[in-house]
Amino acid sequence: MELRQLRAFLAVADELHFGRAAERLHIGQSPLSQTIRALERELGTDLFVRTTRSVQLTAAGEALVTPARIIEAQIAVVRDIASAASTGETGRVTVGFGGTGGYTVLSALTRSLADSHPGIELELRPQMYSGEVLDALRRGTLDMGIVGLPIPRGFETHTVREETLMVAVPARHHLGTHDSVSPEDLATERFVMYPAEHGSVVRDATLSVCATAGFTPTVAHEAPDPYSLLAMVGAGVGIAVVVESTAHLSMDGVVYLPIAGATPTLKIAMAWRPNNPTPAVHTVTRVLREQP
Repeated sequence: MELRQLRAFLAVADELHFGRAAERLHIGQSPLSQTIRALERELGTDLFVRTTRSVQLTAAGEALVTPARIIEAQIAVVRDIASAASTGETGRVTVGFGGTGGYTVLSALTRSLADSHPGIELELRPQMYSGEVLDALRRGTLDMGIVGLPIPRGFETHTVREETLMVAVPARHHLGTHDSVSPEDLATERFVMYPAEHGSVVRDATLSVCATAGFTPTVAHEAPDPYSLLAMVGAGVGIAVVVESTAHLSMDGVVYLPIAGATPTLKIAMAWRPNNPTPAVHTVTRVLREQP
């Protein structure tokens, strides 16, 4: 059974006249009659009683009308879904991110999409370092991701935040009562850092700050995420360089101090592959760029 046969049947059922039904379908009356005959042969029963003066539905024809309309409506829904997906109005976009800044950016983006494109779903994958995000983008297992700039060529980016670097120290640390600290003040301290192998831009920024101050930091421990890192700072394991948004995390025994002088900053961006074939990705990037 073909969709065109059901459409032909419904047209004749509505008009009860082959000539008017043929005009409605923009086909000849003879091809329409052949289509109905083929459908009747396939179903093994007559759908219409035809005379020279009238066309009437048989009992089988009456029974077929409602199911045929349901099928036609379902086909229309399928077409709408396919059209919306092809134009980026619906779809699922996977986004990798890490840190509190990522939550802030994606919260605003999710609200904007819910208002303007409710058919698009963001599948969030948290606690991913910048290096991990870039690797996943290359493999195609992520559509988009929050990264620290700069990054290698081959990606499109849109800067979403500029984070100021701060220092997290234990509350009872001798620096804890200071209004700010200079990088040189940290030369003899033990540091808690994110692991090197995952491509953490915060770790890279920490090493850069220390190098500019003329020393190599002593790494006391590595932590996999901001919560673990701050817990270790609060426990007195060491100090840590963090981004400003981390200060939104309330952690007992941790004090946040600004870095004196020319405060280092870290640009945060959304990254994606320019050749990503998913239309919804292009919609998300457009909404992202339109955000204030």
